[in-house]
Amino acid sequence: MEPVRLNPECIRCLLKKQITCYPEDARQPQVTEYMQRVLRVIADAPLSAGAPEIVDAIYGIQKRMFGYSRDYSSIKTYFNQLMLRLEPDIRKEVGQSQEPLRAAIQYAMVGNYIDFGAMEQVDEGRLRELLAGAKDIPVDDTVWTALKADLGKAGRLVYLTDNCGEIVLDKIFISQIREVYPQLTMQAVVRGGPVLNDATMEDAEQTGLTEVASVIGSGSAIAGICPDRISAEAAAAIEAAGVILSKGQGNFETLQQCGRNIYYIFMCKCRMFAERFQVPLYQGMLVNDRTLCKQDCI
Repeated sequence: MEPVRLNPECIRCLLKKQITCYPEDARQPQVTEYMQRVLRVIADAPLSAGAPEIVDAIYGIQKRMFGYSRDYSSIKTYFNQLMLRLEPDIRKEVGQSQEPLRAAIQYAMVGNYIDFGAMEQVDEGRLRELLAGAKDIPVDDTVWTALKADLGKAGRLVYLTDNCGEIVLDKIFISQIREVYPQLTMQAVVRGGPVLNDATMEDAEQTGLTEVASVIGSGSAIAGICPDRISAEAAAAIEAAGVILSKGQGNFETLQQCGRNIYYIFMCKCRMFAERFQVPLYQGMLVNDRTLCKQDCI
């Protein structure tokens, strides 16, 4: 049975964000055609499709009709450099905490705020506030205990990254995992091409992620991990992993209910996520796919 990933809230959000994404000088017939194509893509999407997969199809329409493609390179460089400047102080805070591994995952949760796809604006002041309160983020003890147990017995870990800047905090978390679980072979997966402000190989090299883990591209420029649209290399890495850590809402939307041993780490940045997990907006989360699947079947 195919998992259901598309829902009314996702459709409303897709329409709100994409239906007017055309150039100001576009002629009325073009605008009409564009809107019809967007509506058709959404209407024809299977219930198993995650929002990032649908958005990718809409981006294709924008490029074909208008040559429309926003360049996030300057934004990515800015946030990568910002987080690199903050990295020494964050590492110090992590190292001085009672449980450095737990502190590192809390900071990794905060990093998911740097998302120009889920939010209309990423406010640097708000980001700094969230970082200052990172160690107060609640972490589900049951899921956390299960994750540590799985890391202790696994031989291979795959870390699915999400956004620029955020991957600096991923790097810190991966470093802590390596210290506690030296037996693990670790591999990080970045996007296979530019999409929004998501991290690519260029960002991994710029932030030093390549220094703490082997890094590969997903083979796809989609803001998520669609198993049937990634490279053979990325698919093999995920298949061989004993534990998968997956960052961000986009990866969750495309992978949820897949039944693999995936631990999702993200921040609830939209109403749908906040309501689903019954937490306030901008709450950090650690959840396990298999556990969610069991709960959804009850």
